Amino acid sequence: MVLTHGAGGDRDHHTLVAVAEGLAPLPVERVNFPYRNQGRRAPDRAGKLLAFLRQEVPAIAARLEVDPGALVLGGRSMGGRMCSMAVADGLPAAGLVLLSYPLHPPKKPENLRTEHFRALNVPCLFISGDRDPFGAPEEFAACLSAIEAPVTTVWLKGESHDPKKADGRIVAAVGSWLESL
Repeated sequence: MVLTHGAGGDRDHHTLVAVAEGLAPLPVERVNFPYRNQGRRAPDRAGKLLAFLRQEVPAIAARLEVDPGALVLGGRSMGGRMCSMAVADGLPAAGLVLLSYPLHPPKKPENLRTEHFRALNVPCLFISGDRDPFGAPEEFAACLSAIEAPVTTVWLKGESHDPKKADGRIVAAVGSWLESL
């Protein structure tokens, strides 16, 4: 599995660490986008982030000695979105784990970030707080049918965009979903 971080985070975000530790011995690579390694807080534009994933994911697969299509990709917020866009654009993957997917900017539900959903052809797991300002359960329900592959949603009751007390539930949901692939 390859996990990426949200716009303001890095590979050491508590949820990414919890997933990696909780799924051991499954290899989970937590990856920083280059802007974080360069000490910058503002993310690069999508094109640059996608180009990085197109290079990094095959390199990780080679290092792990697995076919790139055997990897599950994903991450938190922007990182998960970038992975989903890369897969929609042809990057091989066995599935997507999308934690706190940013369906739209807060208070801008008309600016949906779903244009690539129709091109997703791998199983997808969406895990979000039911109070996430980046997308409510009802908003996701209206959009996820565009994905042709199987979609699983897990709603964390009472949680927002960065679930503070839900890492155990997230790890359990990801583990259960992986077993069903």
